[in-house]
Amino acid sequence: MSSNLKKYGFLALKILAAAAFLAAGSAKLVGAEFMVTLYETLGVGQWFRYVTGAIEVIGAVLLFVPGRQGFGAGLLMVTMIGAMLSHVFILGVDTMPPSVVLFIITAIITYTHRDQLPIVGKSVSA
Repeated sequence: MSSNLKKYGFLALKILAAAAFLAAGSAKLVGAEFMVTLYETLGVGQWFRYVTGAIEVIGAVLLFVPGRQGFGAGLLMVTMIGAMLSHVFILGVDTMPPSVVLFIITAIITYTHRDQLPIVGKSVSA
């Protein structure tokens, strides 16, 4: 595979992820009726909608901050694990939710920027 294809394909993944998380996070923060209803159904409280929305917007922005892409993608990846578990175990969704696709995309971004993340077991000095 050519380096240009890899470069622009990876950029396209980051743009797709950022757009999805900015849209979803913004909908949560502004209190879109669908999101309010979703969080009522989940039973976790509306405060959690604000927290999740903020994480999604911040994570999306971090995807383009040099040296912080790995952290942003990791944050979004963990958020999608929670979304997948919620869809399956609380909402009872039996089809593949979009959170699975977003998890895969953010996992790829996290892996690509893994050098930015602290290594488990490695001492980090301040």
